[in-house]
Amino acid sequence: MTEAAAGIDARDPGLQPERTRLAWRRTTLSCTVVAVLAVKLAVSDEITAVGITGLALSALVWIGFLAVAHRRIRSLSPARPQPLSHRAALLAAFCTIALAVFGAALIW
Repeated sequence: MTEAAAGIDARDPGLQPERTRLAWRRTTLSCTVVAVLAVKLAVSDEITAVGITGLALSALVWIGFLAVAHRRIRSLSPARPQPLSHRAALLAAFCTIALAVFGAALIW
């Protein structure tokens, strides 16, 4: 048995997945705050078609990010969680960037 294989078996499998789970929850909370602020911004002045469209797109992106985060948090439950897939990572990055763009569009 190599040292690398022995090191993998000897590590504590509970700490790193727990930190990752907490990081996903913090990120989800941050996205929720941004979505709530977008709603507040869209309805604080007059309600326009652009504002409603930006709000709807922001809500859609927020729900997509929640779905990705929820799946990732659930996948961290086993002792040996699977790595994040490329598709899920790209979707999470897209949702984050899209939420920022839609929020900026609501400001203008």
